[in-house]
Amino acid sequence: MSLSVAVAGASGYAGGELLRLLATHPEFEVRTVTAHANAGSPLIAVQPHLRSLAHLELQPTDPDVLRGHDVVFLALPHGKSGEVTESLDAGTLVVDCGADHRLVNEADWTAYYGGDYYGAWDYGLPELVLADGGQQRDRLVGSRRIAVPGCNVTAITLGLAPAVRAGVVEADDLVAVLAVGPSGAGRTLRNDLLASELLGSANAYAVGGRHRHNPEIRQNLTAAGGTDVAISFTPVLVPTARGILATSTARLADGATAADLEAAYAVYESEPFVHLLPPGQFPRVADTTGSNTCLVGLAVDELAGRAVAISALDNLGKGTAGAAVQSANIALGLPEALGLPVDGVAP
Repeated sequence: MSLSVAVAGASGYAGGELLRLLATHPEFEVRTVTAHANAGSPLIAVQPHLRSLAHLELQPTDPDVLRGHDVVFLALPHGKSGEVTESLDAGTLVVDCGADHRLVNEADWTAYYGGDYYGAWDYGLPELVLADGGQQRDRLVGSRRIAVPGCNVTAITLGLAPAVRAGVVEADDLVAVLAVGPSGAGRTLRNDLLASELLGSANAYAVGGRHRHNPEIRQNLTAAGGTDVAISFTPVLVPTARGILATSTARLADGATAADLEAAYAVYESEPFVHLLPPGQFPRVADTTGSNTCLVGLAVDELAGRAVAISALDNLGKGTAGAAVQSANIALGLPEALGLPVDGVAP
């Protein structure tokens, strides 16, 4: 029997990608979709690519509408998920693609988001390597409350965490510059996201440690074994609808070699969705579009004494909706890769 599913925030980009994946998932049946301003409209009016779900109508995002489902996925702006989730049944699997339940430290939430703090949930990045030798996926088994990572966070974490855990880099000297597609900002009407502003240009934003994903990155790399984690993280908007290319560097630990660096990433050998490329090869965003795959390439800058990890993923796929479905599969005891594409779309 299929598990009944509701998706809140179904009119946005993340909600639309969730629905695209869920529409072909063999164990899930999408029965309810909700929105705010678009409530009352047919889903197909705002997500015209989702032809198989044309029978659904957007309902108000209200706890009473979401109750009674086996699984609820939330794709809401920060500060909105917490208001809804407090009223949902404890036995319902709730997977939040927003920020409300990611941060363990309330002071970090206050500093970067503000407003009510709703507490941290089980963290939905299965491949995160932990200092004790385990992986985050073990903590998702049987969970009923999961917080999906930020998309930039996923790209940087998967690029750096194995090196941090292995001690081959210094966690207090990290730098990451990301090329980011504007869909990561959601379906928002802003001047800097208009095509006429983006096409033919690239611009940095949230410069100087102001991006809200900063504390989450530090949280993850600390969990991986980093001490006094410090990262300078600069995202750059580029004119591609979706995708992230993260160039992350770290000072090599004394005596660490390129061979040590590559050996640290052996933890990804059995991962279905995180793939280390052969030496000398580096990922392209286009090769991950539409997939739940993150590609990682490694190098050592001998002159600078720094490790370089380049990671690419689809911010709406592995960066958001794919991670949500993957984590839900684990929590429910389903095959982890069920319903998730490993192949990208080309050209």
